[in-house]
Amino acid sequence: MMAECDLALLEIIKNGFEAIADEMAIILMRTAHSPIVRDAMDFSTALCDPQGQNIAQGLTTPMHLGSFYDAMQHLITEYAGNIDEGDVFVGNDPYLASGQHLPDIYVVKPLFHDSILCGWAATIAHHVDVGGLVPGSNSLSSVSIHQEGLRLPFLKLFRKNMPDTAIHAIIAANVRTPDLVLGDIAAQCAAVQAGDRAFADMLRRYGREELHFYTAALHDYAERLARESIRSIADGIYTFEDHIDGLGEQGAPVVFRLALHVQGDEVTADWTGTSEQVAGGINAPVSFCKSNVYAALRSVMGADVPNCHGYTRPIKVVAPEGTVLNCTYPAACGGRGITGYRIVDCVFGALAPCLPESVAADGAGGSTLPSFSGVYRGRTFVFSECVMGVWGGTAQHDGQEGVPHMASNQANVPVEIIETDYPIRIERYGVVPDTAGAGKQRGGLGILREYRILQDNVYFGVRSDKVKYPPHGLFGGRPGAAASNILISQGQESTLPAMPLDPIILGKGDVYRHVMAGGGGYGDPLERDPVHVLEDVRDGRVTRDGALSAYGVVLTADLDVDESETRAYRARMRGQHS
Repeated sequence: MMAECDLALLEIIKNGFEAIADEMAIILMRTAHSPIVRDAMDFSTALCDPQGQNIAQGLTTPMHLGSFYDAMQHLITEYAGNIDEGDVFVGNDPYLASGQHLPDIYVVKPLFHDSILCGWAATIAHHVDVGGLVPGSNSLSSVSIHQEGLRLPFLKLFRKNMPDTAIHAIIAANVRTPDLVLGDIAAQCAAVQAGDRAFADMLRRYGREELHFYTAALHDYAERLARESIRSIADGIYTFEDHIDGLGEQGAPVVFRLALHVQGDEVTADWTGTSEQVAGGINAPVSFCKSNVYAALRSVMGADVPNCHGYTRPIKVVAPEGTVLNCTYPAACGGRGITGYRIVDCVFGALAPCLPESVAADGAGGSTLPSFSGVYRGRTFVFSECVMGVWGGTAQHDGQEGVPHMASNQANVPVEIIETDYPIRIERYGVVPDTAGAGKQRGGLGILREYRILQDNVYFGVRSDKVKYPPHGLFGGRPGAAASNILISQGQESTLPAMPLDPIILGKGDVYRHVMAGGGGYGDPLERDPVHVLEDVRDGRVTRDGALSAYGVVLTADLDVDESETRAYRARMRGQHS
């Protein structure tokens, strides 16, 4: 097919599709009501062909995007022969709509031209609350999907442009913050409507047949480039094992085992040996597993590979049923995000031996998700945010701080927004010295975020990780510092597990202090340029003691490098390690 294409026109059409997906994302962000969508940007947009295959993705959340295909197959199959112009569909259930977890609600609009279905505008957004056991609907103690909140199979939110007020009323009655949830759903509706208008412009400009032809060509082109990227990896089976700390104080670690089979221009991610699904809310539907594998492998392909369904064709995912990566009904999924992060981390760990220049040492393990709820100014409030984030070092540079995990592409909520809208004061927000894994390229420093509660009776819960299993280094780099969760009440400090299960009620003056794990180092710390160590000491990122113990760099009293003493000290350290 490619020989028949005008390649310049293919590029123009590809960019047109991407512009639509990005416009949808901007509209959703600017019209959303809740901080987790508007400020943290926990949402995604996509444009799909009539078969529900992604043809463009907004610059949003990678771990969402690969799951659109499974959700669209569910919708198209269920509503075959019953899809009309002006319909808008809504759904969220992992088992009834191929969803990810209940807070992630899909809003999808079919796109027609001359009464023929020509595509789909699709969005997914993390809603601040969908009911269930706990505010924020990210219950880690849930053992069943029925405890987690409102379950929506794909339903028609609008029928031929007319809203179904009953569905709106059911949603409002089942969530703690109906104004925010319905406001964010309205923002999703505005986004898919904008996608409809822009796609209609492209159909008028190029015609349905030509656009269909170039859509198929785009998938083929993406597949070809993806296969070329995979072919550049040496054939072999690359293995890696990682963990999630476990649920509660005594929870057993959740084990992830990956065997990445690379053969020619195809790759299979086999998760056989991964832990069975757990009696808690961190299980992942298989569509979410596939989505994260796709995102991880796409990140090591060339930048010119189109972000459409075609690039996923050479990728196969094997995740045995009943495991934490392919859970079966009625397993709980509310906190499944941490599982997605670990999928990506495992793929990077497996690829490190064959693509050492392309992957980073382990980072903070994804976002920390604290949730607070109570009554403030006479109304129920729920505040959740995705605290980002720290990367490990790479072959080219030190790890970064204040950036999202590769799978998320989200942002921390601004301090001013939190303090304006909620009875919370952010007392400290910054990086912690000596938390980065030492290396020739060190990891990023752990991020400190400290919340003071300004009233009584505030519910608190948190999903974090890397307390028991700190981020690993690569090629001689050292692990980063472990994460920590500290609760300070009436002057007494107590340590919380990574994922506490019991409800916690905070009072006025109580403080929750979270320190994210530091990123792992890359390469031998004794090969780090002493000048870079000195710069870190002057910037407050590394202490004098840290410079000596981790890097063997001896500093003078006036804060300069003592070159001769440093050479001698490093020689002694190498002798001790040999």
